[in-house]
Amino acid sequence: MGKLTVYLKKYRKECILGPIFKFLEAIFELLLPTIMALMINRGVDRRDEGYVLRLGGVMVLMALLGYGCAFICQYFAARASQGFGTDLRNAVFERILSLSFSQSDRFGASTLTNRITNDINQLQLFVAMMIRLMIRAPFICIGSILMSFFLDWHLALILLAATPVLALIIWFITKRTAPLYRSYQKKLDAVGSVLRENLSGVRVIRAFAKTKQETERFRTSNDSLTDNGLAIGRISSLFNPLTSMAVNLVIVVILWEGNIRMHVGNLSQGQIIAFINYANQILLALLVVSNLIIIITKSMASAARINEIMDLQPDMPSPASGPEGSADAPAAEFRDVSFGYHETGERALENITVTIARGETIGIIGGTGSGKSTFVSLLPRFYDATAGTVLIDGIPVGQYPLEKLRAKIGIVPQHALLFTGSIADNIRWGCADAEEEAVRKAARIAQAAEFIEKLPEGYDSPVDRGGANFSGGQRQRLTIARALVSDPEILILDDASSALDFLTDSKLRSAIRENSSTQTVLLVSQRVGIVRGADRIFVFDDGKIVGCGTHRALMESCPTYREICLSQMTEEEAAK
Repeated sequence: MGKLTVYLKKYRKECILGPIFKFLEAIFELLLPTIMALMINRGVDRRDEGYVLRLGGVMVLMALLGYGCAFICQYFAARASQGFGTDLRNAVFERILSLSFSQSDRFGASTLTNRITNDINQLQLFVAMMIRLMIRAPFICIGSILMSFFLDWHLALILLAATPVLALIIWFITKRTAPLYRSYQKKLDAVGSVLRENLSGVRVIRAFAKTKQETERFRTSNDSLTDNGLAIGRISSLFNPLTSMAVNLVIVVILWEGNIRMHVGNLSQGQIIAFINYANQILLALLVVSNLIIIITKSMASAARINEIMDLQPDMPSPASGPEGSADAPAAEFRDVSFGYHETGERALENITVTIARGETIGIIGGTGSGKSTFVSLLPRFYDATAGTVLIDGIPVGQYPLEKLRAKIGIVPQHALLFTGSIADNIRWGCADAEEEAVRKAARIAQAAEFIEKLPEGYDSPVDRGGANFSGGQRQRLTIARALVSDPEILILDDASSALDFLTDSKLRSAIRENSSTQTVLLVSQRVGIVRGADRIFVFDDGKIVGCGTHRALMESCPTYREICLSQMTEEEAAK
């Protein structure tokens, strides 16, 4: 937790003044039993109504002052905790976005979501409770014992003797619940993961009639979380009865001993009542302490999870500046490049050496899992090569600032994802300051203008979350327009036309060729019809390029390519 206190620096005033006002409230609360004892001893016993009213007025005034102090403390606690949570959440979000794909993959979306929401909410509560109660609760316990010494030191020793017993109860509960809270957070991640999968794949689940199986999978994960929560509840539920029993036994002993001392004239009724009030104050303070311990235990687990992210340095450093590429160099080059994902340890690419000229259209084809998408992901540096060098314009990609590198490349991923806003806003993701004409031009090239202009609001038409109000083909065309609007030097279409009909796909590829003769285009697909017209075709198989050439040359020289072609068309169609 100490590492995260840096986000409280802006709220020093609140963190200092809040506890001070809470301390003043505690002082007023501690004085009330003693004033009550004076009222009983000197006012009630002597039937002195004036004295009773005067002290009663003092008690009302102290209660009002205590309320005012508590209100101010609450205000400062809210400002500090909410501000701390906001700043920390922004910092964690920024750190998550700075992580490489491999680092994000290692955590997973569900646990990152839980950490930036549930864990930070827990830390916000921790800050608020620390300001409001961290000083008050211990001070009430210690202050009650000290005030009791002023009344009668013999009975005060009884309260003092009970302190180790109460501390032992607190230690026992804390030791048992701390590991359970850490386990609870992990199981909450597991529930979030299952929930995320089911919500994103609800159509597939229904299409394959797997509702019962997925419901059972969620129930199993949820039941495990419930069992963990019940275990925490069972142990935590012991605190109240144990502390209540201990404090009530103390009260019984105080009444027993107090009665003896009253008979010999060493103690008054008011003092007995004050002792009982102090014992009850200790009890209430201990209940607060129990809640604080639970909050602290949960917060420590949450802080460890947040620190795990904040301590993680991006493994893909980006230089502040880099050399300019050479216009005479190839658009892209792979020199003996190999790559393996950390999760599996297996090589997804192995010893890739190719050169891609400027303005060249490259078709990339191969079976599922052959390494096609991994190959193009190394160009914008979504991942760093395990071995070898990837170059853009003759410069290794690691020497470019990431923003500058990715400005050279327009990429359309396999999964067409749109964001909430308008159609124009989504297209401008590719270039924030794009003029309206540039947006319309990109839409025309992507074959999206025909359906956009039929909409009542045209380019201002709203886009629901994820583009749910558009068909799969429409979403793909909008994502292609998003990549084209910045007129990138290299355009990567990673199976980007799988939802398009053959006519629209043909028009799209023709429009891209006509738009810029200098633009380098990489077409990744499993459909031969999409890549056969490319200047060259790279054939991938098991992470290696097993063929490189034109369609006609590969039909004669590459058995893998020939097999793919004949699986999709007849011999006569493939020979055309």
